[in-house]
Amino acid sequence: MDDKPTVIAVEEHFMESSLAQYLGKAASPPAFVSDRLYDFEELRIAEMDAAGVDMQVLSHQSPGSQRLPDDIAVEACLNVNDALAAVIARHPDRFAGFAMLPTNLPAQAADELTRAVEEKGLKGALIHGMNHGEFFDLPRYWPIFARAEALGVPVYVHPGLPDKTVTERYYAPYDASHSMMTKAAWGFGVETGTQAVRLILSGLFEKHPDLKILLGHLGEAIPFWLDRIDESFARPGNPPSHFADVFRRNFWITTSGFFSDPALRCCLEQVSHDRILFAVDYPYASSKDGVDWLSKMDIDDGLKAQIFSGNARTLLGL
Repeated sequence: MDDKPTVIAVEEHFMESSLAQYLGKAASPPAFVSDRLYDFEELRIAEMDAAGVDMQVLSHQSPGSQRLPDDIAVEACLNVNDALAAVIARHPDRFAGFAMLPTNLPAQAADELTRAVEEKGLKGALIHGMNHGEFFDLPRYWPIFARAEALGVPVYVHPGLPDKTVTERYYAPYDASHSMMTKAAWGFGVETGTQAVRLILSGLFEKHPDLKILLGHLGEAIPFWLDRIDESFARPGNPPSHFADVFRRNFWITTSGFFSDPALRCCLEQVSHDRILFAVDYPYASSKDGVDWLSKMDIDDGLKAQIFSGNARTLLGL
């Protein structure tokens, strides 16, 4: 159709061979995923074309750099970001990208973000889950967020596996019988939503009011909980958090892997419409399923186009 909106998918993953040697089992997913993670020129672009996806914003798949030892992390991130930039240079009309950062070394991570954005043209950074067992609200990580704010680029907070102790106490034995218990079905969302809540309570956004944070999976349940969270933190005995105001001002959310009319309608009621971006979560979700879902949803065509690509263009400068 001539009036088909441009489609930009902003949470689409790849695997870089130079990093795979350090990731163990995580670098060997099932073949139907692995073939797509390591491919850029052939299968990926063909599936984008078949689904109607004009551009993917690429990011390295979990676990990224958050488990790497310090003596490996800096060079590994540099290599991944250079490889990603090379792919984008070959297909600048089809790909953009988020940098991987050596988060356990915040000063070096901030410098790598600057290099990735200013020299390699990447559009921000994506971080996976906890960093060696720590959440990112701790002040030692704030230099990363300060640099992102200064550069005007977002940090995408992506799920990682829950802490082992949490898994043992909250998710076992179902983590063994139902592998998605700690992943997409429940653990990923709980872990990442907790990460976002902690970032807001830490005071990070008071110090860095222009910081931009992206959350996938339609906000990791926070839009659904937003009114209750805000009301609860405003009760006597709690220091001021202005939780909902900060969430609505500093966070953007994406549709990655969550193609649900009721969930999106909740988000449209809770956050500004310019804060919702289309994403697939490729190759873990189907690009065609994602595009078909939003295309058929009963919302205004202008809003649909805004979610499909307009908001990504504005936030990422595409």
